[in-house]
Parts: sequence; structure tokens; C-alpha cells
Amino acid sequence: MNRTAPTALLTHPDGELLRGGRPHRVLAGSMHYFRVHPRQWADRLARLAAMGLNTVDTYIAWNFHERRPGEHRFDGWRDVERFADLAARAGLDVVLRPGPYICAEWDNGGLPAWLTDRPGMRLRSSYAPYLDEVSRWFDVLVPRLAGLQAAHGGPVVAVQVENEYGSYGDDHAYVRWVRDALTERGITELCYTADGPTELMLDGGTLPGVLAAATFGSRAAEAARLLRSRRDGEPFVCAEFWNGWFDHWGEKHHTRSPGSAVATLSEILAEGGSVSLYPAHGGTNFGLWAGANHADGTLQPTVTSYDSDAPIAEHGALTDKFHRMREVLLTVTDRPRRPLPAPPALLPARSLPVTPGPDLWTALETASEAVDSPDPLSFGELGLSGGLVLYRAHPVLPHGPVELGVSGLHDRAQVFVDGEPAGVLDRETGTLALDGAGRAVRLDLLVENQGRINYGPLLGQGKGILGAVRIDRRRVHRWTMRPLPLDEWTADHLDRVTASPEPSATPPALPGTPGGAGFATAGFTADGAADTFLAFPGFRKGFVWINGFLLGRYWNVGPQTTLYLPAPLTTAGDNTLTLLELEESGDRVELREHPELGPPQEYVETFD
Repeated sequence: MNRTAPTALLTHPDGELLRGGRPHRVLAGSMHYFRVHPRQWADRLARLAAMGLNTVDTYIAWNFHERRPGEHRFDGWRDVERFADLAARAGLDVVLRPGPYICAEWDNGGLPAWLTDRPGMRLRSSYAPYLDEVSRWFDVLVPRLAGLQAAHGGPVVAVQVENEYGSYGDDHAYVRWVRDALTERGITELCYTADGPTELMLDGGTLPGVLAAATFGSRAAEAARLLRSRRDGEPFVCAEFWNGWFDHWGEKHHTRSPGSAVATLSEILAEGGSVSLYPAHGGTNFGLWAGANHADGTLQPTVTSYDSDAPIAEHGALTDKFHRMREVLLTVTDRPRRPLPAPPALLPARSLPVTPGPDLWTALETASEAVDSPDPLSFGELGLSGGLVLYRAHPVLPHGPVELGVSGLHDRAQVFVDGEPAGVLDRETGTLALDGAGRAVRLDLLVENQGRINYGPLLGQGKGILGAVRIDRRRVHRWTMRPLPLDEWTADHLDRVTASPEPSATPPALPGTPGGAGFATAGFTADGAADTFLAFPGFRKGFVWINGFLLGRYWNVGPQTTLYLPAPLTTAGDNTLTLLELEESGDRVELREHPELGPPQEYVETFD
């Protein structure tokens, strides 16, 4: 018996977007399940619906589901099917963006580190070993997504092919392969590509017969004209309208005024366009999932917050941008005005005294196992995705000034000589002056992966020491390394580390806390679950856990001052904060009632 493929719910037979044969606009908001605690999914989806949106779109982060080869997880925080079901219950259609590459300011653009760390791997191309791994991933993922489609009674109405490929390459055979890999595994709803509205990007990323959408933040009419000149008979779709922007450590906090965002949104709608607000709700880069960009020779690690000045703030608050966009959206939808959800509950502000724990050396030696090698090994060679590696060697330093040099350092190294701080190296400053006394010293380099690059030609670049360490022209050999996978540590592991009773005798400890580096703890009680914001006065750079869950990074270079602590990560009763400070500790942690994301810098994207 012959079987015909189901008809897609979204079609565009004469250049007009139809849903079930009726004229339709996709009014979507981007919200990533992996950036929102699963117990808050329903609340945030309800807020999207209350805004006047009819669709939610989300990326699917491969590395979030397959941390190690062949070990796939779709439970709990990774339950995409539950997320889609909750969206349907909120009255929203779903657009899925499965990549395999997603960018999204997410670590490694969503690609697993175990894949990109393989020597010779060629990403996002027709390179057979890469396609083999994507095939294996899609064999697991896509049948799950196919069952969520509208044709099977689910909420999924569209699926994106790759992601902004025209910003990366022009291997059209690869993009076709991704499209075919989706359809052959059961995707029958509308497929589309998304690229910036320039000739270069559209030439590289679009496919004949596949709807071409655009991603931009301004000049909507110009984008519409370009697309219509190239794709006659297709509806105008803005797959990402950048109504805000993300932040990097050491830079200013980006904002976009409600007036500017509403003006461009109105321009898109005036062109008859469909749109997805990117993001409608940004969420948080919990743990070590924040990615990094790279420009002009400089690494730009993304902050823990992904608030992105979105209409729905990181903690769910409804902003002025939300209300103004809502009024515009409700003019073009036939949906009734929904009641607005209540503001999120917040814990009262308070100051929490810090209890100093083990010094840095004691902690790092207690928390890890040693690996020996003649040369320094990279994170990939150590089987480590993110976190820290402590590299140790015992070179002889000649009398007088010498130069310590590190080639291929990714990303940042704190340097210690005989346990004393000697300086900090990063990718841009790979040498450090030392004074020798004609004897062997204990040389320690504590190297941090600050986020794998998620966009551009350096995508997939490795972490750790990828080259050599030298004293003047002489290489340093015989290394001992201690991998520290911070995001894999359990509450029990943290308890063991922070309970270390005696400081390390060899090497000497750094100055004790407060004022030094190492672990510290603080506690608070809560009557019930509620949100709060953590501040770290006096601390410089490190990581914080709540009840054993790695919340993220903090760093006094800003712009982000507070870290969002969502209610589901707290418990009624006692709660424990654990800090690993890398440089200098303070004497308290503060619970605050408002986010502090930094001094604003107005952002408006252009194509100049």
C-alpha cells in the first residue's frame, strides 16, 4: 500500500504563510529549555503566551544531551518532549532548531567537546567522520522530535536546517545533507534556513526549495526587500529579531530601549512578516555552559546571565519592553488578551557571613587525581570538557631574569612559583618575567577554560595548554596535571573537599581566607522556595554552588555583579552556598532583591 507523507501544517503555496490553509503569522519568542530550570518552564511559557505570542522556538543543544559519546539523556532538565507538551498546554506552537550546530552563545555552539577535540575533525562540512557522528546523534534525536510534530497531534510546526550556515561556510552539499537527514528520519513539517540578510550569508546558507528566513536586529524593510528579490513566492520571516543582546565579561551590559525594539518589531509586522523575538526570555548560562566569542585576537567569554535585555527578564519579571511589545503584538493576532502572571516571589535581602575552607592547594589536591606526562596535555587529551586543570612541573630557573612563555594557552593561567602568585597569562599575553636563583622551583599553572568559542572560524578550538611551556628558549618537560571538572562535582564531593582538615604542607598555601584563594561556604534558611540574587563583595573570580549545583561563574571585572538563583534550586530550610575563589576572598555573600547586570550600553544592530 502506498503511503503519502503528511501535509505540513505551515505552508506557503502562493507566497503567503498559511496554517492549516488559513492566513497566519508566526509570532514566536525564543526560550531555551536548557537555560531555564524545568520547574519554571510552565511559568515562563505562560508569560510568552500572555505577551501575545503564538509560538515558542528553542534550540536543541547536542552537548547538553550527550556529554560523553553514546551516553544520551532526555530526562529532567533535558526532557524536550515535556517542554513541548508544556508549550502546547500554554496554547503555543513550537519551532525546533536542532542544529547540529546552534551558536546561541552556548559552549562550543552546542557541539560536544569530545567531538571537536578529536584531531583532524572538520566541523560543519561534508567531512565524513563529522557526518557519521551527526548521523548517530540524529538517529537518537530526530525520531523523538518527529513524534512531536503537528502531523502526529503535537505542537511542532517547523524545524530549522542547521543554523546561520551562511555566516560560516558555503558547503551546500552539507546543508542539503542536514535537510535530508531530518526528513529521512521523519521530519515532515515546514523546514527552513536562517541567515543574516546579506548577499554573502544568503549565498552560503540557503537551499532551493527550502524557505529562507533572516536573522537581524534592524532595517527590517531592507531585509524584506533583499529576501523577496532572491526568493520570489516566499513569505517574509524573521527567524531571530534581536531585541536585546548578550554580554561578555569585562565589557558593558548591553541594552536596547523599548522604543527602538518596538519600532523594528512594528516594521517587521508592517512588511507582513512573521517574527521570533530573540530572546523573548533569555534565562541563565548555568554551570559552565556559557560560550565565548573571538574578535581581533581577543577571547570574549560570555557572562553567566543570558538576560539579554529580553522582554521577560532572567527571573521572569515583565519589563517595560514586554508591555510595549505586547500592545503591538495584540494588534495583529486574533488571540484574546490573557491575564498577566504574578511577579516572581523573592527572598528578603540579607548578608551571609562566609566560613573559610581549605586553601587553594589543599582543595585542588584533594579534589582531583594526578596525571603524568612528558608534555602538558590539553583538556581534550585529559578527557575534560570544561573547568580547570592544574599543571605542575619543576624546572630549574637560571640566575637572574628569565621569561616564562606559554604557546597555545586557552584560555587563562594563574602562575605560581613555589606556591606564591607570579602573575596571570591569557591568550593575548603569553609571556611572564620571572627571577631565577639557579635552582629548581615548583611551577604551577592553574588553567581555566572560560567557555568554548561558539561562533566563527575558531569554532571547536581546544582548551588547556595546546603548545609548549618554556623558560627562555628551553622547553619545560615532566608535567603532572590535575583535571578539575567542576560541573561534574556532586554535593558529596564538595563536602569532602571543603572538609579537608589540614592545609597542604607541600606546596605552601596561599594567604589564608579571607583575603586568599580557596573554598568558602555560607548558609541561609528559607521558609519556602523563592528567587534571589547573589552578590560577592570582596571576592574576585570564581565559581559558586547552591546545595551542590554549580550555579555559574562570578568575576569582579563585571559587568554582571549578581547571579540569579532560581527558586527551584533552594529548599525550605537550610541552604548551603559553596564558593571556589581563585584569587582573593571576601568575608560575606549577599542575597539581594534585584539583579545588577552592569552599566548599560545601548545596542542597535546594523549591517554597516
